[in-house]
Amino acid sequence: MQQNKSVPFFSFDATTELIKEEIKQTFDDFLQSQWYILGNKLSTFETDYANFNGTKHCIGVANGLDALHIALKALNIGPGDEVIVPTNTFIATWLAVSYAGATVVPVEPDEVTYNIHSDKIEAAITSKTKAIIPVHLYGQACEMDEIMAMARKHSLFVIEDNAQAHGATYQGTLTGSFGDINATSFYPTKNFGALGDGGALTTNSAELDTKARLLRNYGSAEKYHHEIVGLNSRLDEIQAAFLSVKLKYLASWTAERKQVAILYDELLAGINDLVIPVTAEGAEHVYHLYVIRTNRRDELQAYLKNKGVATAIHYPIPAHLQKAYAHLGYKKGNFPIAEQLAATSLSLPMNPGLAGEDVRYVCDALRSFYE
Repeated sequence: MQQNKSVPFFSFDATTELIKEEIKQTFDDFLQSQWYILGNKLSTFETDYANFNGTKHCIGVANGLDALHIALKALNIGPGDEVIVPTNTFIATWLAVSYAGATVVPVEPDEVTYNIHSDKIEAAITSKTKAIIPVHLYGQACEMDEIMAMARKHSLFVIEDNAQAHGATYQGTLTGSFGDINATSFYPTKNFGALGDGGALTTNSAELDTKARLLRNYGSAEKYHHEIVGLNSRLDEIQAAFLSVKLKYLASWTAERKQVAILYDELLAGINDLVIPVTAEGAEHVYHLYVIRTNRRDELQAYLKNKGVATAIHYPIPAHLQKAYAHLGYKKGNFPIAEQLAATSLSLPMNPGLAGEDVRYVCDALRSFYE
């Protein structure tokens, strides 16, 4: 193996170099406009992103958590209602349900794809269930045809959490376009990220579009006239403008992620005690993260760090074992699949522009650990 080098877990270098002149010009235009909130740059981005995502409407909001919260509020989900969520997800999915005053109902993931298991959802449905929030985790689409059929059978709403899967598809249809109203995040490290925080909702419903716009802006469509109790959660003009620049490059950046994943797959195949990502039939994976699994996860992470390879864990503590949710009374062993994933998952470096030689270095280091 070659001499140690440094491979960061994530880098903006390649994407920033590509767009920096456009970003500078965009900022100059924004500054000259002297319109900083709810202006033309946001409305232009909302139109463009709705077109990209195959929906009639897009509503820009301050962040991904707010997007989920507003989606629930727009559907009138609150106290006394139950919402089905994955056990294996970032805690924001659960927090949004809590913000709405509804009850979290966790469902275990598929052990192969790590996404919520469509076969296990139906057993969690009760007379109080109002919605399902499937999360397209790590960039892989959930089995949305099955989930939508189940939701329609039981008259439930569906809110997709599309924060990690911009541009992914299931059976040829884009994630973020199946549900009644769907949420996404533009956190900087997402596949499609702003230069700060941001989020959005997508929907084909004119009624939900109108209500979400009211909710994000103090419940107001006309200044000082408030129709409902709303929030202050608006995607800034500058972030919308930056996102409009980056949207033009998303397809090529996604293609780069897929090529990195293909190389990882080839170089890591056949290692005992190492599980590499599997994509379900009909699903597309856009590799927000490239997550491997090993029973020696902590030991491997320390070894790679010593070799100059930065990694991350998504996610080390499942939501049901977080202190914030101690009041629900869940204990270790209640959701064994999520707990096993938390103990064995490791995310390898992944970003557009990640050089093939760096991927090979990571894989050589990883193979040397098992020799």
